[in-house]
Amino acid sequence: MTSTPPLDMLAFAPHPDDAELYCGGTLLLLKHAKRRTGIIDLTRGELSTRGDLDTRARETAEATRILDLDYRGNCGIPDGDIANTPENRLTVVREIRRLRPGAVLVPYFRDRHPDHENASVLVREAMFAAGLRKMETTDDDGNPQEAWRPPLAYYYMMAYEFNPSFVVDVSAVQGEKLAAIRAYGTQFAVQNPGAEPQTYISRPEFLESLIGRSRRLGFHVNAEYGEGFIPLQALRLDAATMLTE
Repeated sequence: MTSTPPLDMLAFAPHPDDAELYCGGTLLLLKHAKRRTGIIDLTRGELSTRGDLDTRARETAEATRILDLDYRGNCGIPDGDIANTPENRLTVVREIRRLRPGAVLVPYFRDRHPDHENASVLVREAMFAAGLRKMETTDDDGNPQEAWRPPLAYYYMMAYEFNPSFVVDVSAVQGEKLAAIRAYGTQFAVQNPGAEPQTYISRPEFLESLIGRSRRLGFHVNAEYGEGFIPLQALRLDAATMLTE
């Protein structure tokens, strides 16, 4: 099995489309800066009201192309049952050790969707466990994996908002981000609204609200669009950084 080069930034998403919605702009900016980026979806979204697994897989592939990701994976955890179990933690630990990301994007721990909240706890605990040398895991070929704890991790906001510690200006890639979101045509760009039931995210108001939030976050940092984050650890800054806008 060919080893995967380490990623600079890895986003964990409860379902395919969550990373596109809530941190896709940041991933795009990093990719444009020649950094290695990836997304791991914890589930395949099989309980989604609209679409089916085959369609969702094609939509995910198109969104992945637009984001130009270096890696996209799926843990295969049952949708609607993301649980912080030893088995699920080991699954996430193996992915972290295999990809050895320099930084990780984690769903915020408060949200309307239980899967989102549970995903936050699962990923946070798996990140810690991945650094324990005595926790043994193997790769797909049965080879022992080395311990690896990502040095940096950040919460990204989902349905529920928080006061961000910092905001990333994503204005330059907002159009690409929206294209990646709209790649999930069964979920957002609903062409036949009467064909399947409307959902929380299929109504036009959902994307309008998301764009409005991005505008508001951007406004706070003198930008057109922004994405907000909270670091899971204290950040060290050089004094000169305090003088940059």
